[in-house]
Amino acid sequence: MIQTVKAKTTVKPGGFIEVHSDELPEGATVEVIVLVEEPEELKKPRKKLTDFIGAAKGSFANVAEIDAYIRQERDSWD
Repeated sequence: MIQTVKAKTTVKPGGFIEVHSDELPEGATVEVIVLVEEPEELKKPRKKLTDFIGAAKGSFANVAEIDAYIRQERDSWD
């Protein structure tokens, strides 16, 4: 059975980390996966999907432009 131990620590000079846990049996072989949190100043604000509507090249800026385009296309069918 695989046992999971979650711990949070700070990276020390030279890239060293230490994990201490009473749950870790002495002499056991372990696999360590390190997840590095992105610093706050580098995080980009998340955009909503609706922020992208009309933002792409060739997109319509508003509903009126869409209606005008559809009207023009329908008129060209005659």
